[in-house]
Amino acid sequence: MSREDYRNLGISDETVDRAERSERRVRAVFERIEAVREHNQLRVLQAMRNARISESSFGGSTGYGYDDRSRDALEAAYAEVFGTEAALVRPQITAGTQAITLGLFGVLRPGDLLLSVTGKPYDTLDSVIGPSEGATAGSLADFGVRFRRLELLPEGGIDLDGVERAASDRPRMIYVQKSRGYSDRRSLRNEEIGALVARLRAGGSDAVVFVDNCYGEFAEGEEPGAVGADLMAGSLIKNPGGGICPTGGYVAGRKDLVEQAAARLTAPGLGAHVGPTLGLSRLMTQGLFLAPHAVAECLKGAVFTAAFFEDSGLSADPGPFDPRGDIVQTLVLGDEARLVRFCRAVQAMSPVDSFVSPEPWAMPGYADPVVMAAGTFIQGASLELSADGPVRPPYRAHMQGGLVYEQVKAAAMLAVSA
Repeated sequence: MSREDYRNLGISDETVDRAERSERRVRAVFERIEAVREHNQLRVLQAMRNARISESSFGGSTGYGYDDRSRDALEAAYAEVFGTEAALVRPQITAGTQAITLGLFGVLRPGDLLLSVTGKPYDTLDSVIGPSEGATAGSLADFGVRFRRLELLPEGGIDLDGVERAASDRPRMIYVQKSRGYSDRRSLRNEEIGALVARLRAGGSDAVVFVDNCYGEFAEGEEPGAVGADLMAGSLIKNPGGGICPTGGYVAGRKDLVEQAAARLTAPGLGAHVGPTLGLSRLMTQGLFLAPHAVAECLKGAVFTAAFFEDSGLSADPGPFDPRGDIVQTLVLGDEARLVRFCRAVQAMSPVDSFVSPEPWAMPGYADPVVMAAGTFIQGASLELSADGPVRPPYRAHMQGGLVYEQVKAAAMLAVSA
């Protein structure tokens, strides 16, 4: 490390020395992340070869978007990478919440039961699902879809016995949130999702297993489709966009279920046949190609941050040696002032808007004020380094992303100093 370079960033020599010790401590973890990256990179490369991706089709389409070859090839590559029959990958999907909503409304019908087996869903889905009383206009509850939730086990795993009992009520869909979101739970691993699917099928349940895959793509050597998930969804300004895709989202899974989601995006009868790519095909395709490498950088940054915080006497979850199913790193800061200072330090170490000082605000879709550091090239892109947290006890900062490891490392060092 060049101490002069770090001094220029406002980081002391003592902090650099401590960071070097933390980095040495997690070298073996880095090597495992790099091995997964190599495996995923080769999987993506082979899928793109099989889909016959062509430079000549990157011009994109307009209007209805009929017969868009680049779109069809990219969706074929996504389906192979995610271990599914089909995929819908469109710039018209602007957020992970929208992609998840397409899957929910595409499959569920009035009177159906939606069962979340990972407790309370992410905050932005509250209005989509709707409360049990006084349903939000346009929510699932407003359309007569019932909702139940099953809490995770104390150690953070899925309560498979509880799921088996709940399956007697014949839920139409089992909802799984892979990432921790803003909760204090751990992320799930794909092998746990596979065990859930196996238990359901052994008990005779044909419920659709739907995985919110946001933040989880390429964190492991396979995706939920490879372990039996029927449907999954995510955002292209998170992991699979590789840090360069300016917007978009995906739904992948069984062909009939993906077509139902497509009918919600466009219209029944039109489905996946329409949807122009508007010149974004190149970035969407290249983003998928870069995604395994970018996610590995995020994971290395998260592991370093966890080790460095521990070595500085602070609390990090997951710890540096814990298994990871997503790119989110949670840091328990204990009070509002420290949470805000942490986010300001991350903002200061950003390539965009480094001079901005984040303040808590009433962010749409969230129950509490949120303070957010997001000096990103793409608005809201959480594959780029960002940190945010709701202003409520115990004042957790959720750090995710980092296209280059060195930025995450420097941000963690400055944050601890702050």
